[in-house]
Amino acid sequence: MKRSARRIFNILTRCLLYFLLHASIANAQKADSLIVQDLRAERVTFSHNNSVTLLTDGQQKFDDLFKAIRQARESVHLEYFNFRNDSIARMLFELLIAKAREGVEIRALFDAFGNSSNNRPLKNYHLDSIRAAGIEIYKFDPITFPWINHVFSRDHRKIVVIDGRIAYTGGMNVADYYIKGTKVVGEWHDMHCRISGEEVNTLQRIFLKMWNKVAGQHVDESRYLNGGKDISYFRNLKPDECESRGNKMVGIINREPRVSNKIIRTFYLSAINRAQDSIKLINPYFTLNRGIKKALKRAAGRGVKVEIMLSVKSDIPLTPDCGFYNAYQLMKAGCAVWMYKPGFHHTKIITVDGNVCTVGSANLNSRSLSWDYEENAVIVDRCTTAQLDNLFDKEKADCFKLTSKSWNQWRNGWQKFKGWFAHLLAPFL
Repeated sequence: MKRSARRIFNILTRCLLYFLLHASIANAQKADSLIVQDLRAERVTFSHNNSVTLLTDGQQKFDDLFKAIRQARESVHLEYFNFRNDSIARMLFELLIAKAREGVEIRALFDAFGNSSNNRPLKNYHLDSIRAAGIEIYKFDPITFPWINHVFSRDHRKIVVIDGRIAYTGGMNVADYYIKGTKVVGEWHDMHCRISGEEVNTLQRIFLKMWNKVAGQHVDESRYLNGGKDISYFRNLKPDECESRGNKMVGIINREPRVSNKIIRTFYLSAINRAQDSIKLINPYFTLNRGIKKALKRAAGRGVKVEIMLSVKSDIPLTPDCGFYNAYQLMKAGCAVWMYKPGFHHTKIITVDGNVCTVGSANLNSRSLSWDYEENAVIVDRCTTAQLDNLFDKEKADCFKLTSKSWNQWRNGWQKFKGWFAHLLAPFL
């Protein structure tokens, strides 16, 4: 009888160990696989043959981009919220004009509101001279009487596709303050990435769909879909240093009004709700919506290490006050909030469980979540995610941690009231 009982005990023990082992493996894979599953349910596609190179400041981005454009052979497609009429934009257009003279097709889009809202807009005479030099360039949604159309959807994407083989995306427009900073906020920090592989085709399709809509053309996409083809003629670009290069899983989430309205919200909610170990998040306009705010609180409540980085400084009024109010509420709910001091962090990233990350154009405000054209690259890769995690951890040295004490030292009564009032306006910020 004792021998039989011992045998049953041993069998049950092995079964329990087997279950625990496989449960831990399943949990380790759960966040990334379920995030992908959630996005595939929204018709987001993923490919597995990509490389992703992170460009962690303006100098890196523009150096790399200019080198790649100089080596273009067939086409350069650019879609930006704005081209600020300054030294970087002038250098870019001079380069594009030279490539157009070589026979390279140049197509450029920019948002009309994005152009008029910056302090160095492209004027009509600038556009005339650019077009006369062989570049096709169009405004998205030109501002017309009664001048309210820009209140609605804007093209906030940042996409460059070269020869259909490599693509750039992220948070940076074309402006010299990404390198030089500004008097108001000092240093301007942001993030971009370069992608090669099949997912370049998705970015190319996004661009050409918008191009045909805005330009009234019918450009056939088939000859521009070269993602995954030879890129060896692009030399001296910043390398993807991961061993997984060429084999990274990447998908593009593309917010298009009336087509994929909820996709940015779906991704962030999935990423936060599926997280089991850690979340690191940097976003400049942290007005949030109720669903994302609740998800972050729940994540902290179930033991996920939630870390958020916001800038003390900002380039616009009121919106940051709302973000500070939200940060304080999340800090009280158990999130670790780091307030970045040296300049303005315009970066828009999230990392989850060391396995999944995103780089793109979408803020966590009502415009990006509910109104504008946006796109983000979702990268399912441990090495790329670690690079962003390391960046986050490194920049904590330039932050102060938000606590009840530091909150009261930093924000006076009037500022706290402004934050409370601003959070009531979050659906409009």
